[in-house]
Amino acid sequence: MGMTITQKILAHKAGKDRVATGEFVTVPVDLAACHDAAANVVMDTFEATGADRVFDPERVAMTMRAYVPARDPVVAQVHERMRRFARRYGIRHFFDYDGGPHGIEHVLYPAQGLIAAGDVFLNSDSHTPTAGAFGAFAPAMGWSDVGVGLALGTTWFRVPESIKVVVDGPLRPYVGGKDIVLTLIGTIGVAGATYQVLEWTGSTIRALPIEERMTICNMAVEAGAKSAIMEPDEVSQAYIASRGGRPGIVFRSDPDATYARTVSFRGDALEPVVAKPSLPDRVAPVSEVRGTKVTQVFIGTCTNGRLSDLRAAASILKGRKVARGVRLLVSPATRETYMQALKEGLVEVLMEAGATVSPASCGPCAALHSGVLGPDDVCVSTSNRNFPGRMGHPDSKVYLAGPYVAAAAAVAGAIVPPEEVAR
Repeated sequence: MGMTITQKILAHKAGKDRVATGEFVTVPVDLAACHDAAANVVMDTFEATGADRVFDPERVAMTMRAYVPARDPVVAQVHERMRRFARRYGIRHFFDYDGGPHGIEHVLYPAQGLIAAGDVFLNSDSHTPTAGAFGAFAPAMGWSDVGVGLALGTTWFRVPESIKVVVDGPLRPYVGGKDIVLTLIGTIGVAGATYQVLEWTGSTIRALPIEERMTICNMAVEAGAKSAIMEPDEVSQAYIASRGGRPGIVFRSDPDATYARTVSFRGDALEPVVAKPSLPDRVAPVSEVRGTKVTQVFIGTCTNGRLSDLRAAASILKGRKVARGVRLLVSPATRETYMQALKEGLVEVLMEAGATVSPASCGPCAALHSGVLGPDDVCVSTSNRNFPGRMGHPDSKVYLAGPYVAAAAAVAGAIVPPEEVAR
């Protein structure tokens, strides 16, 4: 009986010829990381182990991205503690907002060449599966688990089952990775992949640029999944090489691998969609909610704050203005993304349209320090969650969408098909 790519990675790391789903394994980690929202718990747990050093200063990363710049004295103290921790333990990959690279780790770490095919990536965030776009096993993990991982350099897993998701055929205009993953979540539900791996394949997936693949893997946890993964190919390997990263080890699923189930879609049958308040699986075509008035639009986050997303938004907004009464907030995912968007003139296009562009951070995504919604607000967001209170007041309403739909809503003042604005 064959194995999936995930089983092969875990078997290799555990030093075994094969592993079966449900089996418990202990494996070394290639990178262990945390961010400022989780840092106190991670550092507290690490110190509670009694360790006097991290397992490998070259394979530990820390980034400030949730509260950038620090919003209050409490956060400022967390940032100060992270700086002391990094200095004490010689952590090389420490990303402060001091002029060097920084931003949301799900975009930043691949861009820094820290993720490779076949890696096991341990990180204190539920959207860590983003790295699955490169053929890494990158599960959502608890903060205390990461703290122990910093000390030991190992962690344990119950080998998960996998769901094969096959998408074939060309995509229509204005349909992207966000529409693909939302369509899946709407099909299987927010608990449809609990403790399973979403393994994406098919001609549509193979034709996507790496940033769209990252968007798809990013939202695995919104279907309850442990992780998401795609088989490495020339696209993902070329990106890693361009960033000076390790080639890693390429694993591919066997033809006779066993899956919990298979879900298939035709790419040319997909259309722009939104997830209606207040669950990511309340997915509907944009045409179904056409005319829904909005007060705020947010373009950014680890899901859709990449350069390609800003380009998509700018293609809709160029030469147009944001509707009166609508606030358009844009937050590039990393400093590099921001700088490149400046060089390409994207920031000018966005701001001339009426956008407020903020520093690279999570910002409005989880009502952390900017763009907080009030009780009467209706927001279209390119983020990954729309639970009650996620972006502010529990009575506010959030529609999840891709950058084309979000930008079109900003111009129209309501949710509309992007082609109605772009034509």
